[in-house]
Amino acid sequence: MQEKDILTIKDVAEHLQVSERTVSDWAQKGEIPCGKLGNSWRFKRIEVEHWLDKKLVGNKRESKTLPIAIADVLTKERVLFLEASAKREVLNLMIDCLAQAPEIADRDELAYEIFYREELMSTGIGLGVAIPHVRLPSLPNKTIMSAALIKSGLNDYSSMDGEPIQLVFMIASGHHQHAEYLKLLSSLATLVKNENARQKLINSITPEDFFETLGQEH
Repeated sequence: MQEKDILTIKDVAEHLQVSERTVSDWAQKGEIPCGKLGNSWRFKRIEVEHWLDKKLVGNKRESKTLPIAIADVLTKERVLFLEASAKREVLNLMIDCLAQAPEIADRDELAYEIFYREELMSTGIGLGVAIPHVRLPSLPNKTIMSAALIKSGLNDYSSMDGEPIQLVFMIASGHHQHAEYLKLLSSLATLVKNENARQKLINSITPEDFFETLGQEH
């Protein structure tokens, strides 16, 4: 799986799940890092990753809505402790798990969107954490999540800081759940930047411990 280093407006729009017009407006207003190649906007993948990381944390600080209860999006059964050592294997196991949720009608659709998103831009946000996330046309108006702990770490995830990935949170949301989707992304990004919270999750003994710790810290 090879990521693009230079992205088009279409690539960025698909990654962020917004319209191409929105990305174009951001580019024209200088709100997103970009440059012109002829008459077309181009975006460096690493710069968009850093911009998104900062924006997610900023959205969390600015939000006046109540945080999402972890029990509303995650169940204990969707917390996995994995011994796998390859990114693709972990993502497939998490897709299989999330696809068991009654809200997911098509496992293949979920898998396609997850892997397509990873080809555009790695969801490894740094600090040993990855948050693969998609919005699915077939998903009802709900956001759901699975989580995985890989204590040995994944070295092939292409994380922003190059560190092995130990915590993976996979999010799927309906197309009309934009606010809830962004709020959960923002909340998770902020949570895992807290070293104490992150280490508590990594040191969990069982999936039940992980689930309870996440609920307490979230």
